[in-house]
Amino acid sequence: MTVIQKRVSFTAHGLQLAAILNIPKYDEEKKQNPAIICVHPGSSCKEQTAGIYAQELADLGYVTIVFDASYQGESEGEPRYAEYPAARVEDIRSAVDYLTTLDYVDENRIGVLGVCAGGGYAVNAAMTERRIKAVGAVSVANIGRGYREFDPIKMLEQVAQQRTAEARGADPLISQWVPSSHTEREAAGMTELDIVEAVDYYRTPRGQHPNSPNKLKFTTVDSIIAFDAFHLADTLLTQPLQIIVGGVQGAFGSYKDGHDLYNRAASEKKDLFVVEGAGHYDLYDRPEPVSKAVEKLGVFFKENL
Repeated sequence: MTVIQKRVSFTAHGLQLAAILNIPKYDEEKKQNPAIICVHPGSSCKEQTAGIYAQELADLGYVTIVFDASYQGESEGEPRYAEYPAARVEDIRSAVDYLTTLDYVDENRIGVLGVCAGGGYAVNAAMTERRIKAVGAVSVANIGRGYREFDPIKMLEQVAQQRTAEARGADPLISQWVPSSHTEREAAGMTELDIVEAVDYYRTPRGQHPNSPNKLKFTTVDSIIAFDAFHLADTLLTQPLQIIVGGVQGAFGSYKDGHDLYNRAASEKKDLFVVEGAGHYDLYDRPEPVSKAVEKLGVFFKENL
């Protein structure tokens, strides 16, 4: 299917967010088109894996939108490189707002799809954003759970010290999400599968992009640690839910989080699909695993939007 791609922007909590809108040809001439918001992982951008899924779903006939998170990529916001879970969730609600202004989108047929931490944010947004009618989550990660597994009190003490330093005039501390290269990773003795694949995806020609510079405002880590993407899912997450994870388990825990979300969700209609032989990052861009995920998502959104 021919897809028209437009660069657009929309407002979220007073900021202009940069986005890519994918419109199947002729959809602008029709009414009642279903639409899907695609949400990128932590450290990522609209041109990477969420953008791949946005294009694939547009090829299936959906209007899709993918955007850079507040404070990141081409979107507005200071401090730069901040990762505020509350802002990430509000970004999604604001994307729904934007879609409802398009006269070729059916406001009653809006879904969301998130990848990795974006999947957790998508789930969290859907709990209180009832205009979202169906939820997809690929390699879903509860980002707060991940950070809480690595001595969170020590990290919070470091954040506290850094906030004091910056209040007294020190330069902002910008840390890295992952090692900047395989050389750096190997020198640090990091050999775990998900870390190796993260560096391979984000820091080599495989997937790297200028809008994803591997930078994180360190003092925003406190809000990540306190965030549980699945909190109240047993009460508030009632929309149809499709979870997709790789069968090869790594340290980032998406296989575990996918099962946790499935068990916690109040959704009467929910499914957990395991792509055997695939790891967390295989579902970002590897053709065969992504094809399997898109096929599953295509059926799911067709039934529920």
